[in-house]
Amino acid sequence: MKGKFTQSSLKKIEVTGKAFWKTDEDFQNLRLYVGATGMKTWYVSYRGLDGKKQSHKLGSADIVTVVEARDMARDFLARLARGEEPAKKPPKKLQLGEFLETYYRPWVEVNRKTGKETMAILRSSFGFIFQLPVEELTKLELEKWQMQRQNDGSKAATINRLVTSLKAAINWGVDRELIELNPLTRLKPLQEHDSEEKVRYLSDDEKKRLMAALDEREARLRAGRERHNDWLIERGKESLPSLDGGFADYLKPLVLMALNTGIRQGALFALKWEDADFDAKTITLRAANAKTGKIQRLPMNKTVADVLTAWRQQSANTSPAALIFPSQKKKDATLVGVKRSWEGILKAANIEDFRWHDMRHDFASQLVMSGVDLNVVRELLGHSDMKMTLRYAHLAPESKLRAVELLDVEKLKS
Repeated sequence: MKGKFTQSSLKKIEVTGKAFWKTDEDFQNLRLYVGATGMKTWYVSYRGLDGKKQSHKLGSADIVTVVEARDMARDFLARLARGEEPAKKPPKKLQLGEFLETYYRPWVEVNRKTGKETMAILRSSFGFIFQLPVEELTKLELEKWQMQRQNDGSKAATINRLVTSLKAAINWGVDRELIELNPLTRLKPLQEHDSEEKVRYLSDDEKKRLMAALDEREARLRAGRERHNDWLIERGKESLPSLDGGFADYLKPLVLMALNTGIRQGALFALKWEDADFDAKTITLRAANAKTGKIQRLPMNKTVADVLTAWRQQSANTSPAALIFPSQKKKDATLVGVKRSWEGILKAANIEDFRWHDMRHDFASQLVMSGVDLNVVRELLGHSDMKMTLRYAHLAPESKLRAVELLDVEKLKS
């Protein structure tokens, strides 16, 4: 493939999922290698003193501009014409910081939903070894870091997640032949005893208080709207729509959705009307909004269906591509958070030590305590394996009892 290289033309090159070469029309010895992931590298083609066609790497197109690449190629060919066979320099050892910032960051920020957060975590956690060549990182160095983090109070599960992020980044580099091998392959994860902590879910009394606090808030908002409308009417101004017959705002429907689906907050905020299939009674979590990066379909129970039906009736925009719960401050913008209103509800309900994410735990816990199979719970939560779901296993002692009682039944048959 040929084309005139410019900085703007480089940005327009489409990633096809397959590697390919492009040649500069103005200077055909200058070639650009575009990898399967879109990584671009400059090369100069030439014939060595032995007459064989060869290529010499000039550098990454993310660092070396078109003009610089042409100058470097011409300089290389000039030295070759003078009979100087360029000596092959030993490959430069890629430092961890350079690898992460120059190569990994552009890819992860585009291809992973939490790419920017991942890079921030890698910088804050492993910045102390950024100056070391990747392949010279040692298991001992990271084990010392693990122990230091534990001494500072970090949980084993947290430390393991950080190490997993670093290993994944280096493996990405190995797959793309930027790094020969991952020196942390043999670094073992810490035992996660702390992951056996009590799962927080609502008691029956706490759930009643939560619902009562939500209803009281709804009544308070409606009364406030009526008072404000009376004030507007007295002054001859147009009143605001009444809040009767629907939800006062987004909080109660969001809470009911979270408790009855287990959807994470970010995915809940990102739901669009096209994701709710009222005929099939399913909610689709698109891959871009799912933590696992895979599409997931969740069943609607009656509560969820009723909530969405009522909310749709009072929503200003119910087109398929519209957000179900848009920001009330910016039109068509995604909700950023509900921290203040959520904390107010918890205070009113006198509920302590219960985060928004704990509604996901409550969803799973209620299912397990109702006798739902753990594998079904795993599928509903979208866990990729059973490990995360097993934290709820202790909530179903009856299933274990039923299992061993089968032995008595078998004995009676014999």
